[in-house]
Amino acid sequence: MRIVSLLPSATEMLYLLGLDNMLHGVSYECDYPVEARSKAIVVKPRINTEGKTQGEIDSEVSSFMREGKQLYMVDMEAIRSIKPDIVITQDLCDVCAISMKDVVKATEDLSKECEVISMQPKSIGEMLDDIIRIGKACRVERKAEEEVAKLRGRIEAVKRRAKEAGKIPRVFCAEWYDPIYASGHWIPEMVRIAGGIDSLGCEGGYSRVIEWKKIVEYSPEVMVMMPCGFDVGRAIADMWMITRNEGWNGLDAVRDGRVYAANGSWYYSRHGPRLIDGLEYLAKMIHPEVFGSELPEEAAVRITDGRIRGANLFAMMPYEKQQLLE
Repeated sequence: MRIVSLLPSATEMLYLLGLDNMLHGVSYECDYPVEARSKAIVVKPRINTEGKTQGEIDSEVSSFMREGKQLYMVDMEAIRSIKPDIVITQDLCDVCAISMKDVVKATEDLSKECEVISMQPKSIGEMLDDIIRIGKACRVERKAEEEVAKLRGRIEAVKRRAKEAGKIPRVFCAEWYDPIYASGHWIPEMVRIAGGIDSLGCEGGYSRVIEWKKIVEYSPEVMVMMPCGFDVGRAIADMWMITRNEGWNGLDAVRDGRVYAANGSWYYSRHGPRLIDGLEYLAKMIHPEVFGSELPEEAAVRITDGRIRGANLFAMMPYEKQQLLE
């Protein structure tokens, strides 16, 4: 069996199921585990985000979508040479990865025996269902069920321990800074399981642009900055876009040192098995008194007293941006 994965979360699922030897083509974003980087890249972006601000990226993506342009280029010659039995894509977010309609168009001239699997999870449960679905299609259903049982066990462990907490804090998760996007899909669910509530998010729905004044009125007790597709370093480097807003210093989370910069790319943006790692880290941010406060620096960094803990990450920012966080 020969498989092509057009999104990072599916690639992570395939490695989880021990199917890496069947994987022959991936997207340019498939970077985990590191071995995935050795696979042939069959999808590349049309937009270059290097050196651009979040506002510039949002503007360019919006322009492409208004004009009906495709955000990704599919290397059909490379896919034809692979002769895949299965192509895995998604039908959830045209910005995150190549969409189902583009895959159908790109693969319509391949053999009819090529199965296209489209994932569109909006919750953790649906993500787990997709692991089972891929396992069935690739004839490793038992392995998939075993791995999903482990992940469910970890989820239940977080849920049980979160009940030990004395309160349910208000949480705000920012999936983008310019404009500011409140969380959607599985993020508010993760917050809920971890013992918090993200009333500005949309559980099971799409992330959405939100006015800053609504955040000020809500005054979250915990803030998690997790810009989509970015790591901790970029989440920190762009913080000035948020901190410059009037009322920032008055937020409960800021006054109490409960602001975190997280790795959205690895643990929150991708609907793959590492969402459960993200859940466990989120529980530490929301209820450190129950789960402990120690976080891997590549996963999340706490921002307290206006300063970044971890001088190496703080030093990554231009001097004028550092001043906005001091």
